[in-house]
Amino acid sequence: MNALWIALSLLTAGFVGWPVTALVFRLARTIDDKADAAAGPAGSADDPSADVTVDRESPAGHGNSVNGDITVPGTAPAEQPATRILRGGAIIGVLERLAVCLAILTGQPVAIAYVVAIKGLGRFAELKETPVAAERFIIGTLSSMLWAAGIAAFTKVVLLG
Repeated sequence: MNALWIALSLLTAGFVGWPVTALVFRLARTIDDKADAAAGPAGSADDPSADVTVDRESPAGHGNSVNGDITVPGTAPAEQPATRILRGGAIIGVLERLAVCLAILTGQPVAIAYVVAIKGLGRFAELKETPVAAERFIIGTLSSMLWAAGIAAFTKVVLLG
């Protein structure tokens, strides 16, 4: 029975964590939008993140559509594709949540530091160049890891007790 609970917790941490992280991103975006609206047009002009956008759904040929990835719009016409930043984040997130959950369930929480270090080193160049990507990276990593740690702790304390 323990193997079943462990398998279910890994699946829940790894794959149900994506909508949770997406919800956190949406909440952060809402908070940013409200802050931008309160600052007025002058506040958004000074914002260094104004050059980077996230386009969830835009019609073909209108803007930069990359299904929720961060994009940096080019100065060229709309026919040219935008440069995508933080590609592969969804797959990396699933692997990260699986690793964190497994580390806690096996009693090796130090392994979480390795996950964070590998993830940070792998993204360092992109994060250094784009402040908004760094902010998105931090929000995603923290929400993802908290979800996985919560699922693992619940499984370890309540279900495997």
